Amino acid sequence: MPSRTGESPWVMEIIKKYHDIAKANGAIIIPEIGIESAPSDLLAWSLVSLIRERLSVGTKEVITSFHELNSAPSGGTLLTALGILDHYSLKDVAKATVPWAMSPVPGPKSVQSVPLMSRLLGVRSVSDLGTLTTSITAGPNEAIVYRSWGLFNRGDFYGRNFRYNEYMRVRNAFIGVALHFAIAFGLVALVIPPVRWLLKKLVTAPGQGPSREAADKESIELRSVATADQDGPNPRRAFARVRWEGGGYYLTGVFLAEAAIVILRDDTTAKKLGGGLLTPAMLGQPFIDRLRKAGLKFETQLLSH
Repeated sequence: MPSRTGESPWVMEIIKKYHDIAKANGAIIIPEIGIESAPSDLLAWSLVSLIRERLSVGTKEVITSFHELNSAPSGGTLLTALGILDHYSLKDVAKATVPWAMSPVPGPKSVQSVPLMSRLLGVRSVSDLGTLTTSITAGPNEAIVYRSWGLFNRGDFYGRNFRYNEYMRVRNAFIGVALHFAIAFGLVALVIPPVRWLLKKLVTAPGQGPSREAADKESIELRSVATADQDGPNPRRAFARVRWEGGGYYLTGVFLAEAAIVILRDDTTAKKLGGGLLTPAMLGQPFIDRLRKAGLKFETQLLSH
């Protein structure tokens, strides 16, 4: 049963409550398989698979950026985001989005992959991705990718030193720093109930959103770079890109429909595991192949030194 929800505290709650029950009954439940986490999870899996197949090593780090996001949220999406803190504490939200919070096995205790200044100012420059800054979707997406890490052979397939970080692309470092602190202050403000109440009055009403004509002009593109876990100063790198021309909600519909077909018809890791609360990556290459046929552009390549 694929689902498009992106509320991390609720996802972690149902994983704890229902994963073992679903597995015992052979049920496959994938709670974040819409635009919220599926592109990030599939990009990470495809790069890890390419490096494992071509270089026979694990992956040290995958960095993903929202290269282009020309899409407007609906009123329902905005109200859901604003309502999370009405049902969960700030501690619950923070706990659900830390690395490996949803992983079935503990994560490795390796060195932090993000430079200190990047952690402080939110800006990071990455070859082949450009200047990056904090992304508001990073926490939920990172949690799902790390769950995939743990579900695939208890972390051995991705690699014991694996790290995943997600950002959004900006024109320059100044804009990146400004957005980083704007997001930080905005999240702090949302803790205050009157602020949430006021914003709920101002956002688009549920059921309202972009028109069909406006949605047809939308586009979404994510890019990822992976570094192989190799010794030496110049480990091999790989690049992946996913792009959709059209509305984000139509893309979520494509993800849901194609995932359902894959679950019913194709041989996947999800079936081999016997079910449970799983992730988009568990549907693997058959899922990516069907998404391509439905119009999603998905590219991966091993970069030269």
